[in-house]
Amino acid sequence: MHIRRLVPALVLVVAGCQSPPPPDFAAVFDGTGGRWVDLTHPFAEETIFWPTAQGFRHERVAYGVTEGGWFYSNNNFSLSEHGGTHFDAPIHFAEGGHHAQEVPVERLIGPAAVVDVRERAHPDYLVSVEDLREWEARHGPLPPGAILLLQTGWGDRWPDPLLVLGTELTGAEAVPELHFPGIDPEMARWLVENREIAAIGIDTPSLDYGQSSTFETHRVLFARNIPAFENVAHLAELPEWGSFVVALPMKIQGGSGGPLRIVAFLPGG
Repeated sequence: MHIRRLVPALVLVVAGCQSPPPPDFAAVFDGTGGRWVDLTHPFAEETIFWPTAQGFRHERVAYGVTEGGWFYSNNNFSLSEHGGTHFDAPIHFAEGGHHAQEVPVERLIGPAAVVDVRERAHPDYLVSVEDLREWEARHGPLPPGAILLLQTGWGDRWPDPLLVLGTELTGAEAVPELHFPGIDPEMARWLVENREIAAIGIDTPSLDYGQSSTFETHRVLFARNIPAFENVAHLAELPEWGSFVVALPMKIQGGSGGPLRIVAFLPGG
């Protein structure tokens, strides 16, 4: 074949082998395709932690103009892995479960299903299978890979420890006085047997309700390597279905959890 005929033919072959252009996600980030909602309580001195855990400590190291003439600021901080808006890795209650750095990113990003029980929630309320069935009657079965978020209204009580925890006591003596909603262990068992959620979150300090002494809900879910998000904020801003969650915790080597920045994207003009 003549070289002038061969070159156009090669161009057509190469073009045919090229992959299609990647999808354009610019609208997710430039504000034209929807909006982002921050589902995270800020960390500060008043941040609520488990009564026996170390709270948030923030120490100023430097703040001001240096000898060289420029501004410089730096701080130290320390805290328990489990406090404020935070992430529970399965190892928290399941021997052999994923540590913080082992949880796949795919379990931390996905479509959000928000089950709203605010009208019936009370300080010892257990979110039930029936609550989820009511949601599924409107939206269909939870699809594989969904992130299930449970809204009890307790996030609106932040950061008052009496309203959130049910007590202002600290230390071991506070634990028997804890009262806040959680997830019925029967619901946890139903989820692992009948659905394939990526992760689960709630707007209270724990998946298990305040009066739990066995933490069965944690144990059931974490045995299946389902991570959790606790003290999630601003769930009232999300629809029951149609938003997408990005939940990225601190990647602590060997950690059982850690501070979490969790956000949601709501598509729409």
